[in-house]
Amino acid sequence: MIQTQTVEGCTLEGGPDSFLAVKPAAVELIREVGLGDEVIGSNDELRTTYILRRGKLEPLPDGMMMMIPTKIMPVVKSNLLGWGTKIKMGLEYFRRPSKHEDRSVRDFLVDHYGQESVDYLAEPLLAGVYGGDPGELSVNSVLTRFVELESKYGSLTRAVLSQPRPKGSGPLFRTLKRGLSDLIDALTPSADVVHGTAEMIERTEEGYRVRVNGDWMEASAIVLAIRAYQAAELLKPFDPVVADLLHQVPYTSSLTFSIGYRKSDVERLPAGHGFLVPKRERKHVKACTFVARKFNYRVPDHLVVLRCFMSGHALDESDASLLQIAREELRAIIGLNAEPLFHTIHRWPGAMAQYTVGHGKRIDEVRARVSRLSGMHVIGNAFDGIGIPDCIRLGKQAAQQLSNAQAKPPAAPVKIEFLSK
Repeated sequence: MIQTQTVEGCTLEGGPDSFLAVKPAAVELIREVGLGDEVIGSNDELRTTYILRRGKLEPLPDGMMMMIPTKIMPVVKSNLLGWGTKIKMGLEYFRRPSKHEDRSVRDFLVDHYGQESVDYLAEPLLAGVYGGDPGELSVNSVLTRFVELESKYGSLTRAVLSQPRPKGSGPLFRTLKRGLSDLIDALTPSADVVHGTAEMIERTEEGYRVRVNGDWMEASAIVLAIRAYQAAELLKPFDPVVADLLHQVPYTSSLTFSIGYRKSDVERLPAGHGFLVPKRERKHVKACTFVARKFNYRVPDHLVVLRCFMSGHALDESDASLLQIAREELRAIIGLNAEPLFHTIHRWPGAMAQYTVGHGKRIDEVRARVSRLSGMHVIGNAFDGIGIPDCIRLGKQAAQQLSNAQAKPPAAPVKIEFLSK
């Protein structure tokens, strides 16, 4: 899903535009393929994020760690949350440690900070990552670290405040100067690539064979790095239970819409990286990034580019209709009336895996059953990491397992004796 375009000198990402800097796997791979000098970080000194409430953009209070407050006065002064939520956030500091079975993100956060924290913090912040419903997402899989802190400290606020503050931690996000497709291009020469659809997998004496575009390919081992429902269909002949478990991983759809303007036509944008639109306020646009504010080198000085992230139900709209929708919502939210210079649209049907309640147990069973299929590996963002670094981490783990299996000497003969009672 990494796709980079260059339009009017602007670097436009059709899929992900960056990755979390705190997870090392992506930067490690980028350095391995010789692109270390191309890594750039987000402009975090400009990282104000706005959230739409009652038609007005309100800045996310300073010191918020996702939905956890770490500073008192910015929350007290904020118009984003009501006084009932602010009081509940203060009292949360005195909670005692507790443990629970897996539950939804909504139930977890309502318990700690109240429903308003879900509506105007958690839901919009998670919508761009999962595109799902906090009432269905598993807190154990989506907010794993927060669950660990609850078990140890009780209060999430007290837990976060007790953690040592990192020094010189650097930017929150990283990407490549000319776009993330450079990473794909750098990897491609190291492999024989056949583009097509895997239609069927069969066992052979040497391992497996895969039918792609009507032709069969022999393989001693296979790594299925695809969506869960696609892997389910290919694995059904080998293990129907695995297929059923993978089909239980739901997916949502999304759409990215980049729209460019002449800077001289844009009166003023709010200071910061962009804004989020909670479900309670949403029509089509979930989020919007002011591209040049977030990353340098992406947009020439004479242009402005906004990157909108839209709900899945916009997929069926025509390109002309989507342009009209984007312009109307940008006009209503930030007062942008300028005539666009260009726009690009990328549709992503059934592309965003949802970690629903019970996800961890389902994935553990999938891995246990697949491990019995010698030479078969199933990875991807449907497992235990949704972003680019996690996908790379899982890929490297699979590669290491393949390497270990090839280096393993043949097993010694085993003598089996059948004893009567």
